[in-house]
Amino acid sequence: MYPITLDGESVAKKREEIKNYFLDTFALFEKIFELLGDESVFYKQSEPTRHPMIFYFGHTATFFINKLILMKIIKKRINPEFESIFAVGVDEMVWDDMGEQRYNWPRVDEVRQYRSKVKELVLQLIDTLEFTLPIEDDSPMWIILMAIEHERIHIETSLVLHCQMPLQYTKEVEEFIACSEDNEVVKNELVAISARDIELGKTKESNLYGWDNEYGSYKEHVSSFEVAKYLVSNGEYLSFVQDNGYEREEFWDEEGWQFVQRTGAKHPPFWVDDGGTFRYRTLSSIVEMPQSWPVEVNALEAAAFCRYKSQKDGIVYQLPSEGEYKAMLDCSELQEVPALAAKDANVNFEHYCSSMPVNSFSFQLENGKEIYDLIGNVWQWSRTPIRAYDGFEVHAAYDDFSVPTFDEKHALILGSSWASSGNLMTLSSRYAFRRHFYQFAGFRYVVTTEKKSQTDMSYESDALVSQYCNFQYGATHFGVKNFALACVAIANRYTNHTTKALDLGCATGRASFELAKTFDMVEGVDFSARFIQVGVKLQQVGYVAFESVVEGDITQKQSVTIEELGYADVAEKVQFWQGDACNLKPQLGGYDLILATNLLDRLYNPKQFLGDMAWRLNKDGVLVLTSPYTWQEASTNKELWLGGYYDENGEAVFTLDTIKKLLEKDFELLHVEDVEFVIQETARKFQHTNSQVSVWRKK
Repeated sequence: MYPITLDGESVAKKREEIKNYFLDTFALFEKIFELLGDESVFYKQSEPTRHPMIFYFGHTATFFINKLILMKIIKKRINPEFESIFAVGVDEMVWDDMGEQRYNWPRVDEVRQYRSKVKELVLQLIDTLEFTLPIEDDSPMWIILMAIEHERIHIETSLVLHCQMPLQYTKEVEEFIACSEDNEVVKNELVAISARDIELGKTKESNLYGWDNEYGSYKEHVSSFEVAKYLVSNGEYLSFVQDNGYEREEFWDEEGWQFVQRTGAKHPPFWVDDGGTFRYRTLSSIVEMPQSWPVEVNALEAAAFCRYKSQKDGIVYQLPSEGEYKAMLDCSELQEVPALAAKDANVNFEHYCSSMPVNSFSFQLENGKEIYDLIGNVWQWSRTPIRAYDGFEVHAAYDDFSVPTFDEKHALILGSSWASSGNLMTLSSRYAFRRHFYQFAGFRYVVTTEKKSQTDMSYESDALVSQYCNFQYGATHFGVKNFALACVAIANRYTNHTTKALDLGCATGRASFELAKTFDMVEGVDFSARFIQVGVKLQQVGYVAFESVVEGDITQKQSVTIEELGYADVAEKVQFWQGDACNLKPQLGGYDLILATNLLDRLYNPKQFLGDMAWRLNKDGVLVLTSPYTWQEASTNKELWLGGYYDENGEAVFTLDTIKKLLEKDFELLHVEDVEFVIQETARKFQHTNSQVSVWRKK
């Protein structure tokens, strides 16, 4: 289905458009799960680094609820347990909890019933939410569109996982028929693209929904280059396999060779070695190898083929950059929304549920030459890691959609596939995956003078995250001690047992690492992956680098190593997880200490949070709460504040008194004190705050 626009003639008509778009998306997502042979297959993993399919079946529905709760569009959850266990775990981030033994997955019929309840709620919201046209990113209807587009993504990525499921666990579905056409393999050739200035990024005035990484601006002069007329076909790639390309280290970079050794790969994932003859795996069958279809590989395999072909032809080939792909688009007549007739491209399930021959869909270039599959058929790997454009801003509802991928480890895929619909098929869409991931993605090669950019130490450029890095890892000011260290020191004074601690609201991880000096195991949990990735980087790379504002646009680069911090010997004891403090996963428990730092007055339901703490602590476990009690309606609806207001009798209600009432059944109050902290905004502007620390022992 083509994406709907954000503008229109009337709100009433737009409601109907959104409703139809939602229903089509919801139904198609459920339809693709009919490819699984029976309900037992929902609990199988098609790929070792992914959850069982039941996770993805529940994930997209819980996304609706979690985002609607976060943005305070609804107040009540449908199923808190589902909305916790199905929340996170799709990209091999270390904070994705993939330990299957830690999950008790529900029955398929229970998830179906849950999805029906979500569907009913969303339809009601589409009918009743107040919004104006055009729909802007602060509109409640934007959140509905966000969740719909999120499910569109998972239609495609789930199909990839279905295609990796052993054939005996799948079945044919009438609506998902693969192409039976296989043309004679065409000889690839190069076509010229002239030099030009390109501009990437769209503005908020665009009439199409976009993910945060699509907005902003990036300009580049792209030198002239030559590009393959066709996507690399199975037939063209075959020579690499037959020449033992997967066994020759010279064609692989370090990451690629590690992938080959780790997986034992000998050929592309959807090829089936049938006694020396290759056949091909479609969604639900094995067919004769379609030599003329585009090969589907990961970025590491695509780059290895380019090196192989370079050695063979004496010409340097590489994958195209994002800028070079934009230059190709600028050479064509394609518009932002490819309003294509069914004959024009293999996208949006228009033809088959599979690829088609690489010489099926041509696009005219300005020089009169033709290029095939400029969009559609399969995604095309690029050599460009996804990075933020100038002016990038995260969306408050989904702050971890893009930022965790700005790690130089996620390569952009370009141009959409046969399974791409909605935002996925727009020319401004930007999706990136780890280089060893499989999607319905292939590649074409270029001959260019441009080189891959090299990065040395990467500095955290996210303003808020940088500020927290400075707060937790930077210098102290005005004689005020480091707040994370001060809180841990208090916690250590009152903790009798040191087996396992939880740092809740861990931000960039300083307290988690400090606790690891005392505890055998520490789990750091934060709602924001933007913050967690700092602690993970400190663990994995050994340093934290950030920029602090000096004055205006002038910044100062700072860095600190794990050795300088004194955590080199304890860092391995820390695990970071992403989680909602008001709806934590059930496996987070058995703690001797829970440290919840400056969290309480930023929660959407602080009373619920406090009521959830006792059972997660061991006997005599300690709960440490810190908060400046700066209640605000932007974070917590006023009726849920624990203090900072007058009751119906005109009496002042203070937060600590409410906490005492809420915790008195299960906890004994041990200690209360104020601890100050200083956050630097610029070289001459600081926030100086007192946070009240209360220490509680479980009875």
